Amino acid sequence: MKTKALALSLALALTSTGIIGCGKQQTQQPPAPSVQKPSNQSTDVKTTASVVNDNAAFEKAISKNGTWIIATLKDLTFDKELVVDGDFKSGKKDQKTGEELYQRKIGLYTQDDKKNVTARFTLTAPKITFNSIYGSLEHGTFVGDVYVAGKNFKLVNQQIKGNLYFLNEEAEKTFTIADKEGNPASTISGVKQLKK
Repeated sequence: MKTKALALSLALALTSTGIIGCGKQQTQQPPAPSVQKPSNQSTDVKTTASVVNDNAAFEKAISKNGTWIIATLKDLTFDKELVVDGDFKSGKKDQKTGEELYQRKIGLYTQDDKKNVTARFTLTAPKITFNSIYGSLEHGTFVGDVYVAGKNFKLVNQQIKGNLYFLNEEAEKTFTIADKEGNPASTISGVKQLKK
C-alpha cells in the first residue's frame, strides 16, 4: 500500500512538472519607444501633478513650463504678483468626443484615498493672474485679487478674500462656480467684474 501511495505521489509530481514546464512561456515586450513632438507643433503640454510645499516650487509649477495641477501641502505667502501661464492637457478625455481635456488647477488642499478633503490651505499674494485656459482655484483660501484672462476659469469650494476681475468678455462669460456638495460654498469677499 505504501508503495502504491509513493508511486501515485511521484506520478502526480512528474505530471504536474510536465504540465507546468510545457506551459506558454511569458516573454516581456520591450517598452514602446517614446515619441517626441516636433518643436514646430502646438505648445500644449501634458504633465503630471506637482505637489509643492515652498514658494520656489510653487512658482515653477505655475509657470508655462510647470504642471497641469499644483497641489499645496501648507499655507504659502508671496509679496509679489503670481502669474499662471501655459495651456496644459490633464490626461483626461471628454466622455463625448474622446478629446483630451485642458486644465490648470491650483488645489489648496489635501485629500484621502476617497477624495475627501482632509486639510485646506491659504495662498496669499497681492495678485494672481490666470492666463491659462481652464484654470481653477479649489478647496482653499486665496487672499488677494484674482485676475482671469483665460477662458473657462472656475472656483470649486474656494474662498477669495479679495476681488475677482475678468480681463476680457470671454473670461467673464465662461466663468463658473462648480462647488461640490458637502464642502463650504465658494465666496468672493470683494467685487466680481469685468476690468476695462
